[in-house]
Amino acid sequence: MSHSPTEMHFEDPDNPLRGLIIDDQRTMRGIVRQLLKQVGITHVDEARNGRHALEQLTAPDAKLPDFVICDLHMDEMDGIEFCNKIRLSKSDKLRMIPIIMLTGETDKFIRSVSRQVGAAHILSKPVTAEQLQESISDAIGFVV
Repeated sequence: MSHSPTEMHFEDPDNPLRGLIIDDQRTMRGIVRQLLKQVGITHVDEARNGRHALEQLTAPDAKLPDFVICDLHMDEMDGIEFCNKIRLSKSDKLRMIPIIMLTGETDKFIRSVSRQVGAAHILSKPVTAEQLQESISDAIGFVV
């Protein structure tokens, strides 16, 4: 399967967890990918916005992630709209994917709306590998 420059996939046979990073900044996707690698998660797909991620997740041959790390503010489809669409999906498998919002947003109302649409966790940028690991472990129900 070929991947566009904004849709990369990395694998490590020792850790079967699969993640999806959604962020409109390639640099930020790279940073999050490196942080995940530090905690042993190397099955990582990327999307440049919520719309692109939905296309990936609803493709007939999609390999669904165990968790999603999603930026809050993006063009075309932001994190809140993406999370809302996933939670309202007809697919049980899609609805169950934990979504971790990653944002520089400090507005309590916007952070509250993120929770209301189904974000499992909301992490503030900059984030550490340990914070990601803790949030992912909590969201998926076992220690990463």
